[in-house]
Amino acid sequence: MIEATQKAVITASGLSVHYEEGGVHTQVLTDVSLEVYQGEMVAIVGASGSGKSTLLHSLGLLDVPSSGSISINGTATDHLNETQRSRLRNQVLGFVYQFHHLLPEFDATDNVAMPLIVRRMNRNQARVEAQLLLEQVGLSERMHHFPGQLSGGERQRVALARALVTKPACVLADEPTGNLDRYTAEGMFSLLSRVNRDLGTAFVLVTHDPALAALADRQLLMEKGRLVQDSRG
Repeated sequence: MIEATQKAVITASGLSVHYEEGGVHTQVLTDVSLEVYQGEMVAIVGASGSGKSTLLHSLGLLDVPSSGSISINGTATDHLNETQRSRLRNQVLGFVYQFHHLLPEFDATDNVAMPLIVRRMNRNQARVEAQLLLEQVGLSERMHHFPGQLSGGERQRVALARALVTKPACVLADEPTGNLDRYTAEGMFSLLSRVNRDLGTAFVLVTHDPALAALADRQLLMEKGRLVQDSRG
């Protein structure tokens, strides 16, 4: 439930994305507007090719829309250069993908600590912060294991901890359970819901999975690049 006092961490207005290639015009998003509030879990659903991932990448400042505006935590992004966009993205947002993208030469602790080390935090302090997150995602016994020594579900938990270690206002997740079996995916569902509740982190999830979408406070249905339905869970 969104309270009147809660602020929007992401506001998008009139987003459109199109490409021109070889004289062919391809419209991917058309006039999409939405808000994501503090502590809210939002699922973006729709058929393949409906624009879900393009919308997520635009909201995460990974892609620049053809038109429209995006504000992140009250900061307008329209006129930011790439360095400024990157800085804002790293300060406010976290990302989880279908494939974990962990660094194989580092153990779980160092993989999670990496965003803090990039921010020039003392390495020992960063490792302490990382281990606290790994405990919260149920990996206290796997802190010193390397990705190749972890199961698929454990690797996704490490990826989630890495996304959370900077204490982002919002985590954007693109098919976070798409590469997991049903049993492991259900565990990930529960974990995302608990993190959302306990830490108050907002989540925007792109998913084909109705069970994951059902966890969300809201479901946004995309069809042919348009947001056609915004419904409460």
